Amino acid sequence: MVGTEFFGNFDLASAAIWLFWIFFAGLVYYLQTENMREGYPLQTEDGSIAPNQGPFPVPKDKTFHLRDGRGVLTVPSGQRGDRDNLALEQTSMAAGSPYEPTGNPMLDGVGPASWAPRSDHPELDAHGHAKIKPLSKLQDFAVSAGTDPRGKPVVAGDGEVVGRVIDMWVDVPEQYVRYLTVDLNPEGTGKTCLIPANFARIKSDRVAVRSIYGAHFADVPGIKSDSEITLLEEEKIMAYYGGGTLYADPKRLEPKL
Repeated sequence: MVGTEFFGNFDLASAAIWLFWIFFAGLVYYLQTENMREGYPLQTEDGSIAPNQGPFPVPKDKTFHLRDGRGVLTVPSGQRGDRDNLALEQTSMAAGSPYEPTGNPMLDGVGPASWAPRSDHPELDAHGHAKIKPLSKLQDFAVSAGTDPRGKPVVAGDGEVVGRVIDMWVDVPEQYVRYLTVDLNPEGTGKTCLIPANFARIKSDRVAVRSIYGAHFADVPGIKSDSEITLLEEEKIMAYYGGGTLYADPKRLEPKL
C-alpha cells in the first residue's frame, strides 16, 4: 500500500516520482533529437562544421514516404545540398564580420534574396489537387470584388512600363489571388513572368511594382508549367522580388537617416 517502504525510505510514491522523471527526461531527449533532423549538424558561416554541436547527437536516419507517390525523403543524411558554395565572401577575418555578395545577389539567392530548397512539386490541397492555379483555367472562378488587374500596364520601380497583366493565379482553397501573370513583350516574343500579389499595388490605371526595376523583369525566375507552380518555384520568385527591395538599386544599400 502507499506509505509502505520497499527498503529504507523508498516507497511506492518515491517509485512513481522517479519513474515520472525518467520518462520526462526520455521525452525531452526524444523530442530534441527528432527536432534535429533538418539543419544539423551545425555549420559555421563559411560552411565548415561548427565546433560546438550541443549536448544532443544527430539522430539516426529516418525515411519518410511522401504522399501522392512523391517518393521518399531520408533525413538527416538525405538533406539537400544545393545551397552549398554561395556567392558570398567575408569582409574581414574577424569572427562575426558581415558577408558581401560576390555576384548578382538577386540571381544568386543570397541575403534578402535567399531561398530555401523546398520540394519541386506543387502544394496540394486536402484532395490532392494543386492549390494554386491560373484563373484562366478555373471555370468556376471570377472576379467578384475589387479591381480586376487584367489588361492593365505594369510599371516597375523606376517608372518603366514592362508589360501588361494577362492572368491571375488563385489559391483555390483560400480563394485568394497569389500571383499576377505579366506579358513582358505583348508585341514580340510573348515572354511572361509572375509577380507575387503582395509585391504589386493594383491601381485604377496600372499595376505598380516598387521592389524591382524594368531591367530586372527579364531575369525573374520562371516556371515549368502553365497550369501549376511548385513550392521551389514559389520560393525563388518571392526571394527575387524580396531581394530587389534592397539590391535593385545601389542607392538602397546606403544608410538612411
